[in-house]
Amino acid sequence: MTMNDLKYYLSLFLRRLHYFLLVSVVVSAVAVIVAISLPPAYEAQTRLLMEGPQIPQELASSTVNVSTSEQLEIIQQRLMTRANLLDVARSQRVFEDIGQMSADEIVDGMRARTNIRTGGGRNSPATMTLSFEARRAAVTSGVLNEYLTMIQQESAAFRSNRAGTTLSYFQDEVTRLGEDLDAQSARILEFKTENSGALPEDADFRRNRMTSLQEEVNRIDREITSLRNQSDRLKQIFEATGQLGDGENLTEDQKRLRDLRRELDEALSLYSESNPRVTMLQARIDRLEERVETRAAQAQDAPGEETAAPTRESATLDLQLDEIETRIAALEQQRDQTQARVEELRAALEKTPANSIALDELQRSYRNIEQQYNNAVDRLARASTGERIESGSRGARISVIEPPSTPNRPTKPNRMKIAGGGTMLGIAGGLGLVVLLEMLNRTARRPEDIINRIGVRPLATIPYVYSRGEVAGRRLIKGVVYMTILVGVPVAIYAVHMYYLPLDLLADKVMDRMGVRL
Repeated sequence: MTMNDLKYYLSLFLRRLHYFLLVSVVVSAVAVIVAISLPPAYEAQTRLLMEGPQIPQELASSTVNVSTSEQLEIIQQRLMTRANLLDVARSQRVFEDIGQMSADEIVDGMRARTNIRTGGGRNSPATMTLSFEARRAAVTSGVLNEYLTMIQQESAAFRSNRAGTTLSYFQDEVTRLGEDLDAQSARILEFKTENSGALPEDADFRRNRMTSLQEEVNRIDREITSLRNQSDRLKQIFEATGQLGDGENLTEDQKRLRDLRRELDEALSLYSESNPRVTMLQARIDRLEERVETRAAQAQDAPGEETAAPTRESATLDLQLDEIETRIAALEQQRDQTQARVEELRAALEKTPANSIALDELQRSYRNIEQQYNNAVDRLARASTGERIESGSRGARISVIEPPSTPNRPTKPNRMKIAGGGTMLGIAGGLGLVVLLEMLNRTARRPEDIINRIGVRPLATIPYVYSRGEVAGRRLIKGVVYMTILVGVPVAIYAVHMYYLPLDLLADKVMDRMGVRL
């Protein structure tokens, strides 16, 4: 940058000097007046520590599993609610004109004056630092004491309510699962009552019972067959001999025939009709029957026989046959009853697989509910222990490691910082306005601007020459403007401060709305 460029930029600045002075003087004057007029502010602070559980987790654990950072955040949010801030502000008379302030202004002012900082890491305990700023020293400690009371109450209520909610939930869960368990037991009992004869646990007994009854049926059938054979044999003997065959008048052939038929009946009860033994016995019986019939025919041709004997033998035969038929009828009735019981057992065994599946499903549901019930009972015991821990303040808690104290001297405002910062801000704002105006002004002021615009180098440039009167008039106007800015603006701002609205109140409202304190 050449000397000509410096002169050119200096001339531009001097041309816009009144804008620079207007902004910088106004901002600087406001900052200085505010710095001088702001009343002293007192600030008190207190420190809190989040302590761990008082009882080791291995012995008994609380049911409030909330991280320290999360709990501090919850406490902070609940503390800074609108209702709490209004109650504290009105009880401690934080603002002198609180009666004329709206609720929104009170809340904004309390939030701007309250500063909360949290600290602590993974291997260090969590801490919270609260500070409050007010125009009276006693108000700061009073507000912080109110905050501490609210924090401790909120912390205790939060942990107690959460532990109580957990306990109440598991109490309801145990009651519900107990009712479900009773209902499922009733369903199982009802199912077993309705299907008492076809339950899977009695299947082996019914199967063995059915086998023994089936054997009983077979035995009865054999007895019936034996009785029928006996009846037929008596008839055959009587027809062949005219006698019953059980007296002393039987011949040797008749006795032998009776014995062979008895052996045949026993063999048929064990073997089939095609068995060699059965075949042999049947052949011997056939030959012996022919011999007996032949001799009986020869005996009937012999004279002098009595006719009374056959009549007695016939009556005896009828009695024996009636007795055999009675026994056969009783055995058939017994067989029918036994067979009916066998069919009942068979039907029950056929129902057993389906009943087993249904019963398994009911019992599986019962076991699942029972497991849930046992788990709920265990959790209820832990929830009860956790609730007692929290109700006795044996869990994690917030303790005060540095109670609030009333400050002896004001800590704010930093008047030099406010005045200096406002002055620097005014200067920066003035320079910024000048630069902005020059950037928006596209008028050509020197040959370089003409060359840059149209791309043609002029042969010569003739500046505008002011007359003596124009120069004097411009100087007079600039002097008046400068004096007005340098003197009039501060006087006007001071007049507004004194007779319309104090700038400290205006600064308080602005800071409250912005949420910052100087």
